[in-house]
Amino acid sequence: QVQLAESGGGLVQAGGSLRLSCAASGPTFNRYLMGWFRQAPGKEREFVAAISWSASRIYYADSVKGRFTISRDNTKNTVYLQMSSLKLEDTALYYCAADRLFSNNWLDYDYWGQGTQVTVSP
Repeated sequence: QVQLAESGGGLVQAGGSLRLSCAASGPTFNRYLMGWFRQAPGKEREFVAAISWSASRIYYADSVKGRFTISRDNTKNTVYLQMSSLKLEDTALYYCAADRLFSNNWLDYDYWGQGTQVTVSP
């Protein structure tokens, strides 16, 4: 069982940066692949980035590649999403999720946080 809690969201101007954190509880965090998803109002939840338990495999959505960086610290049971060059279209509720295997489909993930809001202003 893994429990997840996101933090770090907020209001930022376009072109700015934010770092999201996702703290996990549970003794087996370092065996889970961790993912970030986001959901804008009226839209389906979409994949943003994912990182394998050893950080040897990292995946990004094309829309964030080159702007976002996912990382994890297994000693702190935390995964991060560094977001730079933020755009208006990055505005969404951001969720972290955990599962054993990679998927870019949110339906495949077993564990979820409550989400943290990111709002990008002009």
